[in-house]
Formats: sequence, C-alpha cells, structure tokens
Amino acid sequence: MAVYRGTVLWFSGEQDVHLVEDGALVVDESGHVERVARWDELTGEQRVNAVQDYRDDLILPGFIDAHAHSGQVDAIASPGGDLMAWLKDYVYPAEAKFRDVDYAREASSAFLDMMLAAGTTTACVHTTSFKTSTDAFFAAAKERDLRMVAGKVLMDTGAPDELLDPSVGQAEDDCRELIERWHGEGRALYAMTPRFGPTSTVELLRMAGRLYREHDLWMQSHLAETRDEVDHSLERFADLKPRSYLDVYDQCGMVGPRSVWAHCIWTDGPADWDVLRSKGAGIAFCPTSNLFLGSGLFPLARARRAGVRVAFGTDVGAGTSYSLLATLNEAYKVSALQGDHLTALQGFYLMTRGAAEALQLEDRIGGFHSGAEADFVVLDFAATPVLKRRTENVGDIHERLFALAMLGDERAVKATYVMGRRAHPR
Repeated sequence: MAVYRGTVLWFSGEQDVHLVEDGALVVDESGHVERVARWDELTGEQRVNAVQDYRDDLILPGFIDAHAHSGQVDAIASPGGDLMAWLKDYVYPAEAKFRDVDYAREASSAFLDMMLAAGTTTACVHTTSFKTSTDAFFAAAKERDLRMVAGKVLMDTGAPDELLDPSVGQAEDDCRELIERWHGEGRALYAMTPRFGPTSTVELLRMAGRLYREHDLWMQSHLAETRDEVDHSLERFADLKPRSYLDVYDQCGMVGPRSVWAHCIWTDGPADWDVLRSKGAGIAFCPTSNLFLGSGLFPLARARRAGVRVAFGTDVGAGTSYSLLATLNEAYKVSALQGDHLTALQGFYLMTRGAAEALQLEDRIGGFHSGAEADFVVLDFAATPVLKRRTENVGDIHERLFALAMLGDERAVKATYVMGRRAHPR
C-alpha cells in the first residue's frame, strides 16, 4: 500500500465533485485506488507508509487526451493555413517518415514521454497508415504500462500514394492483425481510425464500421473541422444522399458507443447533436488546433446542453501544446468569445472523468473510486513565479484552481503516476 498526501480533487459525475484539501490518496499494491480519505483519518502506520508528501500540491486523476496524432510529433508548429494545404505540405511528409521502423519506435517513445510530462496518462491516438508504426506505438505504450486507445490510420484515396492503403482488403487484413495482437494486450485498446471523409472511399468506411461492431472496438475520426471538409465529403458521398457529414459515417456503421469525433465545428446543428447523444458517441474539442488553423469556434456549451459527451483533445500536431492545461486555457477563451464561461471545476472534469465518460472508460480511469486504475498527476500551485504570486493572493481554493487552470502548463506537472508508479519524472 502507498499513500499520497495533498489536496485531492476528483469527480464521480459532472455535479459530483470530491475535494479534500488535506487529503490522502491510498493506492494498493496492484496499482489500483483503494480509497481517498482525509489525512487525519489515516492510522499512524498508514501515515508512515506515505510515499510522497504533496500537501502543497493538487492531486488529480491522470489527464485524458481525446484526440492526438503520434505521427505528427515532428510536424507540430509547422506553418498553418488551410487544412488541406497544411496536410499536403507538412503532415503527410512527416507521417511518411514512419515507414522507417527505427524512426517510428523513437518518435512514438518521444511522443508518449512528452504526454507524460504534461500529465496525460491516456489518449486517443491516430498513428500513421503504416502497420509497423502502430506496432511501434503500442509497444512503447506497453513499456510504460499506459492505457492507450489507438489505431492505424486508414486512407485509400486523396493522399500521397505512399501513405494509401493499397486496397480495402489489405487494410482490413492489417487491422485484423493489429486487433489480434494489441486489443486488450496489457492496457491497450484498439480504435478503427479512418482519417476522414476526403481520404476515404465508402468501401473503406464500411469496412471500418464493420470491424468496429464485430470486435466491440473504439472508433475515431475527424468530423466537420472546416467548411471545405464538409463540402468535399458531402460531394464525395453524394450517392448515399446523406443528411449531413455525420450521416455518412452513421450510414457506414461507424457512430455508436466508444466512437470519438474530433472537432465537430461545422456539424448540422441539433440533428447531429441528437444522433451523437442518442448513440453514446463523444466529441473531442481541440481549441489550440482550431485556432491555429483558423477552423472555427466549437460550441462547447451548446453541445453539452444537448447532452453530448465532450472531452478535450490536444490534436498535436495541429494543436500547439501537449498540455491539457494549456488546452483548457484556450477552451476558456473560445467559450468566452461565444458568451459562455468555463469554471475551473468544469475544465478539470472534462480533462478527467468527463473524458473517461466520452471514451466510456469511466469504470477504469478518470477518477479515484475504489478499484480505479491509479493513474494520477500532481500539480504544483507555485510552478512559475506568476502562478506562485497569483495563488498566494487568492480568496479560496476555487480561485486557486482557476489560476492553475489558466496559468498552468507542463511546468506545473510535478509528477505523473501510472498504475501507482511514478512515470514522470523518471
């Protein structure tokens, strides 16, 4: 058993906030949460066994990134502009480098270590279209004992030939091999991962939907990131007579529980929200990416009022930071521009329990309920001079949390733990 002392914050639902200012996170020998208690409730023996005293810090469940690209680790901060031109000029060349297995191993390891440095312990990840790069990613995640949801990117049109699947049949064979090898291996979970409509044929999307349902997998793709993407997709799939871009995916059997749709800025309003809500699908809101590419402002408050599950995504490499704290900072501004204001508690919920709910993993991660996997992050209220001075001059814990949410980034991460073991700093 190990005990971690500090201000402990976690959620068992959006309105169910658990905040213990001098608390103790108790972790059993298997790396699962035993309980959260007040420090003064522990026995003398339990206090002696404390691994670390974080009483000046905040202990939260590990952050969950609902959308990122390991294949774009070296494309981050490439000059932006139009989405399709940016993909052509920077992303596709970056992903092509993953054909080299040694590079894929090194880059996947670097990507995961940067996530851990930012306090992220779980992510939904697009690898690349090379099967070997997906093997490399899952192997690196297994070395770190991480709960990762990932899959090989599927593309069979509209991209450079070297990145395309040669046929839908070959793509299916590759996915079946990867599913057999990795889905449920350790903490790995497999996601069918067609990039998006403009690089897919209907046959490829239907294959993805079929395997998703057949194996009870996860599903991830991009949806309505830009107006041009929507127009292109509706034209490409005109034979389906779709009601909306989302309806294309829905007709191909891709929308349902454990499906996560990145961006969703230019969806078809309430009709699409209703489909996502009724089918238990989730949205990854990626504010740093949306602002960087000028894609638009995601209507977070409207989506949540409609009952849709929403989580934050960094969307590295269009996103400009691995830090979900920095992502929350930008999400606050995007919401404020639309007349809505996020509280710190709402933000931390969306980074932890809310994200777990969007991925339908709340039984395993995202909280400190008994039996949960003990992935957690320790945040330093005094990580930078600006943050330290601000938090020394606040009225209460809620103001301290807000200051941390607005001023924090990787520098605020004092430690990241995976299954009760410190993974950063090593």
